[in-house]
Amino acid sequence: MTGIGQAGSMTSVRMGRTRLLVVALSILAVVLTLVLISLRSPAAPPRRGRVGASTAPSSADPLAVLHDWDARRSAAWAAGDPEALRGLYASGSVAGDRDVRMLRRYLDRDLRVADLAVQVLAVRVHHRGTDRLTLVVTDRVVGGVATGPGVAVPLPTDAPSRRLVSLRRVAGEWVVDEVRDRSAS
Repeated sequence: MTGIGQAGSMTSVRMGRTRLLVVALSILAVVLTLVLISLRSPAAPPRRGRVGASTAPSSADPLAVLHDWDARRSAAWAAGDPEALRGLYASGSVAGDRDVRMLRRYLDRDLRVADLAVQVLAVRVHHRGTDRLTLVVTDRVVGGVATGPGVAVPLPTDAPSRRLVSLRRVAGEWVVDEVRDRSAS
C-alpha cells in the first residue's frame, strides 16, 4: 500500500508542476500581447494649439519625443505651413528639405493634409546624449486626408519603413537632423 501512495504523490507533484508551467506561460503570453498591442497602437493624436508649438518632453524618453515630433509635424501639414514644418528639422537637414518640398507640392495643388497619423511599430535607442538622440524607428502612415476645394481623399496606409532617425535638441526643442533608410538592413 505504501508504494501506491508514493506513486500517487509523485503524479500529484508532476501535475502540480505542469499546472504551474501552464499558468506561468499563460501570464507570459498575456504580458507579451499587451506589450505588442501598446507598440502597435497609433501615435498620439496631434495636439491643438499654435502650429509648431511643443510641450517637448523634458526627459529624452524616445517614444515621447517621437510622438511629440510627429504631432507637431501633423499640425504643420494640416495648417499648410512650410515654415513651421521646416522648423521641425535642423538647419541643412536633407529630410527637412524633402518634407517641405512635398508639402509645397500639395499646396501648389490647393491641398492640405489633415489628420496625418504615424503608427510607431518599434523604436530602439541607437545613441543617447544630453541633446542628441538617434533612434532606429519602424513606422508607417496610418491616417490622413488630402483636402481641397470639393476634394477629400484619404491617404493610403503605407507599408512599414525602418529608418535611423537622428534628433538633436535646439533651444529646448527636439528637431530631426538626419533620416537614413534602414529597410534593407
